[in-house]
Amino acid sequence: MAQSKSPIPRKDAVITLREVTKQTVRTVCNLKVAPQQEQFVAPNAVSIAEAYFEPDAAWFRAIYADETPIGFLMLHDNPVSQEYYLWRFMIDAQFQGYGFGRQALELLIAHVRNRPGAKALYTSCVPGDGSPCPFYEKMGFVYTGDVDDGELVMRLDL
Repeated sequence: MAQSKSPIPRKDAVITLREVTKQTVRTVCNLKVAPQQEQFVAPNAVSIAEAYFEPDAAWFRAIYADETPIGFLMLHDNPVSQEYYLWRFMIDAQFQGYGFGRQALELLIAHVRNRPGAKALYTSCVPGDGSPCPFYEKMGFVYTGDVDDGELVMRLDL
């Protein structure tokens, strides 16, 4: 059965980060990037499963535009070592290009700024055609020169 497309929220939709619940987990797991982007981010179901095996370090949220779930993000959140790493970030293919991803990342950055000892937010990305690397650069992330498992490590100073 083909997945029906949700109506695109208006550009002025309010973007929020919300807990994934028993009622919303299937919808969040059904969000998908475009086929050519699949090599750059794990499916949300895999991310949520991984989060449950990192209960002291994984913080994850669904991204909503008004009342429509449009994406997912997961933070490696370690206040003891004061390390914060954007582990997963995706906007469903049908909701890309509206500025929703930028707004969601701004909300995450604001969240991390309030974490103990937060001085930087890290992420990594696989280079290549369709890679999210240029998006992160536009958001102020810079390459550190490090490579982690084939991914370029980036840092945003807070």
